[in-house]
Amino acid sequence: MVIRRGTMRPINGIVFVLLPALALAQSATKEAALPSLAPLVESIKGAVVNVDVQSHKGPGMEMDEESMERFFGRGPKREQLAKGMGSGFVIDPKGLVLTNNHVVEGAVSIRVRFDDGRSFDGEVLGRDPLTDVALVKLKGKFDALPAVKLGDSAQMKVGDFVVAIGNPLGLASSVSLGIVSALDRNIHAGPYDQFLQTDAAINPGNSGGPLFNLKGEVIGINTAITSVGSGIGFAVPSNVAKALVPQLEKTGTVVRGWLGVGIQDLSGALAKGMGLPVQDGAVITQVNPGSPAAAAGIQEEDVVVAVDGEKVVSSAGLSRAIALKRPESLITLSAYRSGKPLELKLKVGTRPDLENIAARSPEPSSPSAGKQQRFGISYQDMDPRLSEGLGLPQRGALVVEVAPGSPAERAGLARGMAVVEINKKPVRGRDDLARLLGEAKSGSVALLRAAVPGGNNRALIALEVP
Repeated sequence: MVIRRGTMRPINGIVFVLLPALALAQSATKEAALPSLAPLVESIKGAVVNVDVQSHKGPGMEMDEESMERFFGRGPKREQLAKGMGSGFVIDPKGLVLTNNHVVEGAVSIRVRFDDGRSFDGEVLGRDPLTDVALVKLKGKFDALPAVKLGDSAQMKVGDFVVAIGNPLGLASSVSLGIVSALDRNIHAGPYDQFLQTDAAINPGNSGGPLFNLKGEVIGINTAITSVGSGIGFAVPSNVAKALVPQLEKTGTVVRGWLGVGIQDLSGALAKGMGLPVQDGAVITQVNPGSPAAAAGIQEEDVVVAVDGEKVVSSAGLSRAIALKRPESLITLSAYRSGKPLELKLKVGTRPDLENIAARSPEPSSPSAGKQQRFGISYQDMDPRLSEGLGLPQRGALVVEVAPGSPAERAGLARGMAVVEINKKPVRGRDDLARLLGEAKSGSVALLRAAVPGGNNRALIALEVP
């Protein structure tokens, strides 16, 4: 018996070891038959870029803000330059790069680096914070820039394979593979959330990078990761970006359609209580006086179920559908009122710029203020009260605002400084400053002497003339 048991044990052991080995061999054979993604990656990675940004995100030079705000209002605090990085991709060989708005927002300088070692300065051509999309134009001379195509994100299905390429954690040209985990995700990042969810590895630095389908088409712009778990990332659908690019390239901002209503989701309980034969839609909770909705006769408690025949299943869906409509265009809303179906025709309005996205330069703070748009500064005559409160000379031109990313800001001019001299010519007030800056020749450098708040310090500033 002992020998017998001893004999059986080795046999059992051999069987136990051989089965997994056999399975591994079969698995290896199957894996060998799987196509490699290397040719795909090689064909598209050249258009993916690293986006290095310098922006203002920290406290900097201290000054008597209380005194300044008392006299000409609250303004942006002086900030220090902070470095950030993200990703992007070329969509046009003439140098158009798509990325995230949050990657380049507030950027003072942008440097775009390619996989082949080339690098170029960039400037923000347009941005849309509401969808986190931005368009950057490369500066300088270049040729043969690789570009990728924006695909149709509406064709993606849960389970489809996707490839993410970007600059995660500063590791350039990193590639990860995953699937589409969900569609039309609303993560409450903005009013038009419609994200693709993916489990492809997305980390800080991937923001703005492309999410590809297996045809090599961009079907999303990687934009967000969850902080509570791993393996969950989100991307702006390519169809959203595709609709924005023409406006961003032409005007720098996005104009959206607008109804002028308050809305909420139609719940099952509401549908039952209102005697509706549908379960999905957007309930009108408020109609703004004078709005396109009011002009069309839309009423509170109307339930919108379609826009131009396209089904509306939620309030967010109605917001997105209207936002994509061209202002002044005519549309048809399919709705229910008191349980009965009806159709409403109306002319779409223009969504107000509630976020002040279109603001390009600061407005003068008072009727006596002046502005030099090409330099990016607003200024006014020195006020005796400001002179005393800020420790500045009684004569000069007080800098009221400095536009982010402007020549003035790059040179080091800051809100609260008083310009007293340009190219050794005295500046007694705003008129002198306007005249001397106006006389400066494009391409030259104007030497400014400016008084700094809080003492007798003077700063010599080299201002490049655009």
